Amino acid sequence: MDYHGKPYYSLDAWCKNTYGEKLYKIALDAGLTCPNRDGTLDTRGCIFCSAGGSGDFTPGSALSIPEQLTAGKQLLRAKKTGSRYIAYFQAYTNTYGPVSYLDSVYRQALSEPDIAGISIATRPDCLGNEVMALLEGLKSDYPDKFIWIELGLQTIHEQTARYIRRGYALSCFTHACDRLHAARIPVIVHVILGLPGETTEMVLETIRFLNGCGIFGIKLQLLHILDNTDLAGEYRAGKVQVLTLDSYLTLLITCIAALSPDIVIHRVTGDGPKSLLIAPDWSRNKRNVLNTLHQRMKLSSIRQGQCYESGTFDSLQINCTVHAGQGHISPDHSADQ
Repeated sequence: MDYHGKPYYSLDAWCKNTYGEKLYKIALDAGLTCPNRDGTLDTRGCIFCSAGGSGDFTPGSALSIPEQLTAGKQLLRAKKTGSRYIAYFQAYTNTYGPVSYLDSVYRQALSEPDIAGISIATRPDCLGNEVMALLEGLKSDYPDKFIWIELGLQTIHEQTARYIRRGYALSCFTHACDRLHAARIPVIVHVILGLPGETTEMVLETIRFLNGCGIFGIKLQLLHILDNTDLAGEYRAGKVQVLTLDSYLTLLITCIAALSPDIVIHRVTGDGPKSLLIAPDWSRNKRNVLNTLHQRMKLSSIRQGQCYESGTFDSLQINCTVHAGQGHISPDHSADQ
């Protein structure tokens, strides 16, 4: 497959391979909540989650879905090189609501001619029979458009999951994956790198586990410390540390090398809202993080899947002599990673 010049299979490469052009993602807020916030499981949310439910870059639920899509297209107009978009239901848990309402907001997005498909961020414990039937019905009604489900796994390790207040067991995740695979609905999994107490080996165990789950895509996300979260309190009390740029890139490259070459990488860092971000400060310059990642992988001759294919996960020699802002690789101006 064509990685389009990158050492890993990015979402941008998948879009160009599949559609012949770039697709732009528009983040949406459908005005929903989460069982980890409404008292069903907890009222505090996950320990790292902001009050916006990870939807801090959406226009906000005061606007209708068509209005949010219009606003998103206007923002992207200046750098647009493609003609279609991905409608990303991002804020909170986007299958957690009345099925009739979910049907309405999904169809509002899918019915727009320039929307190639929708990506729905949710929890594996919020995919009941009615929701699954809805998703399968939408697949039938919109055969020319894709429907993706994004699951916030973060880690396979139950001790870490309890610490971050994920609220469900790993078996719940695997059951949801099995049901989505049976319905032929692609799954994208969120994994956080740098979770407190997790070693490199623990993170690799999560990657190896996901290699065997038949997932379509993965988001490898940096742990951010955001203001007004419980994790921020832990950080200020000195109980939590964040990764340096060097340590993050070393861990990230190790994960990419261990990942199946067929899995599409939808994200290799994260977007902490600058107004809320406490740490790490280096993550504010996303382009620099991406450029430095590409430099190091090129200098170290590392690509996605090479450890997966060889079955060895302890022999990486990552070139860490290239520091942030140095090197001679052309800047990556892509909106996707």
